[in-house]
Amino acid sequence: MRLFDSHSHVDTPEFDADRDAALDRAAAAGVVAQLVPAVDHDTWPQLRAVCAARPGLHAAYGLHPTYLHLHRPAHLAALHDWIERERPCAIGECGLDFFVEGLDLALQREIFEAHLALAREFDLPLVLHARRAFEETILALRRVGGLRGVVHSFAGSEEQARQLLDMGFLLGIGGPVTYERARRIRRVVATMPLEGLLLETDSPDQPDAGHRGQRNEPARLVEVLRVIATLRDESEAHVASATFANACRLFGLTDDGLARAV
Repeated sequence: MRLFDSHSHVDTPEFDADRDAALDRAAAAGVVAQLVPAVDHDTWPQLRAVCAARPGLHAAYGLHPTYLHLHRPAHLAALHDWIERERPCAIGECGLDFFVEGLDLALQREIFEAHLALAREFDLPLVLHARRAFEETILALRRVGGLRGVVHSFAGSEEQARQLLDMGFLLGIGGPVTYERARRIRRVVATMPLEGLLLETDSPDQPDAGHRGQRNEPARLVEVLRVIATLRDESEAHVASATFANACRLFGLTDDGLARAV
């Protein structure tokens, strides 16, 4: 089976000591493609270098809302130039976070809206972070219109899932679904159309239930796949194939997930 990790931060310092080994483990587990989203301006060159070094690693560039203290007004202009030059597969990670205390909500909204405008301008999908902010995120997407992307680590309601799917957004599902207490997201996963689903690890964060407290890594996507297939009463091969195709279609990649589609 081929698997696509639609949200993996393998460029971060947590992988500096064993990045190649972690990527080898992922490949051995069938994870042949990954979308690697940025979090702040200064990490873009490292992310680009990591993705260039291995086939199947695809970059997205953006400014993450929980790293607000690192963002500067000039970084949005730099993001426009970076996207125009690098032509990434997606824009992000970006969005809204109403969970972390002390984040400037007005500044979050300003930066988020700038990302939406860039997605329209460059006709690229968005990689969205929406923690405790699903309703406002949905309203913002509707105001702009004509957008597509993935809401990573989706934790909303069945109705919010339906609204996002109707707008052309996919839902990224990772380690949290493996916890038995995650009843709401398990209900969503069990009933949502498979064409609206992507698998993710959010490495090095959000490990599955069998590795709680440990650094997460892309090879553990197989645990997410196993639980989702069980919840849907479908074969792992079927879920793997469908979600792989979903990711390639969303990010504009060839069917093998290794290169940009012409």
